[in-house]
Amino acid sequence: MKKRFTEEQIIGFLREAENARLKKLLAEQLFENDLIKDALRKKW
Repeated sequence: MKKRFTEEQIIGFLREAENARLKKLLAEQLFENDLIKDALRKKW
C-alpha cells in the first residue's frame, strides 16, 4: 500500500490547523478587548 502523505506533511497539516485555530482565538480576543475598551470610555 502506498502512503498518501509523509509524516512530515501530516505534521505540517496539523501545525497549520493549530495555527489557524490560534489566530481565530486571538482575533476573537482582540475584538472582545476593543468592545470592553469602548464600553469603558463611554461616560455613563
